[in-house]
Amino acid sequence: MKVRFWGVRGSTPTPQLENMQYGGNTSCVEVRINGHIYVFDCGTGFRNLGKSLIAEYGPKPIYAHVFLSHFHWDHIQGIPFFQPLYENPDNYFFFHSSSRTRGLQRAIEEQMADPYFPVNMSEMEAHCNFYDMQEERVAFDDCVVQSMWLNHPQGCLGFRLETDNAVFVYATDNEPGHPVFDRNVRKLAEGADLLIYDAQYLPSEYESRRRGWGHSHWREAVSIAQESGVKELVLFHHDPDHDDACVDSIVKSASEFFPRVRAAREGAIIEL
Repeated sequence: MKVRFWGVRGSTPTPQLENMQYGGNTSCVEVRINGHIYVFDCGTGFRNLGKSLIAEYGPKPIYAHVFLSHFHWDHIQGIPFFQPLYENPDNYFFFHSSSRTRGLQRAIEEQMADPYFPVNMSEMEAHCNFYDMQEERVAFDDCVVQSMWLNHPQGCLGFRLETDNAVFVYATDNEPGHPVFDRNVRKLAEGADLLIYDAQYLPSEYESRRRGWGHSHWREAVSIAQESGVKELVLFHHDPDHDDACVDSIVKSASEFFPRVRAAREGAIIEL
């Protein structure tokens, strides 16, 4: 299993110079398993993933499963700019998410409708298939994906991807403090080789003025990793106002409690 980070920022892209060590694109993580492609969220980092796939595959068809945690802008904004959707009618993309709020296909179509975008989904040459996903376990080619609800305004799904050799967990946009969702995220993370978790705020920021905003902090990330027997923790969804120096300090603080921790960085690859 190979995990690659294409977007690691939360809320809005931040391409400022002081953020370039970790990156300014919003959420997008690619997982490769025996040649199969699984993508988690389609923030602005999704655009660069598309360019990389075009360079890798050329005229050959691309098949990928895409899991959307939810439909806030920073998790879908890259879809209209994903080149493989437009160029090859032999490409197939299978989108998975909850239709609980307005419907998966409709949510994607509406962000590209007049007056928000000049090109609609009818211009896409690739085959797009849409699958409603609630809390469930679904078998794919060489893995099983389990989804569970997290604590975020308008809802958010966390995902656990299991193979015979490794467990990957993607659980972003989650606020601690609700007993049901606290249990959910720990169940998802149980025994994971790699946990990617929302650490948008400093603990002090969360306590003073960010309660109810739907995000977490590094101290909660460490608690989940410790309680769930996680082997490696990746802090994700960096706040737009946290520059590289701030993220460095967060990793330093977290490592005092959980040694195997790092901050998500655009372009970084982790092999499990």
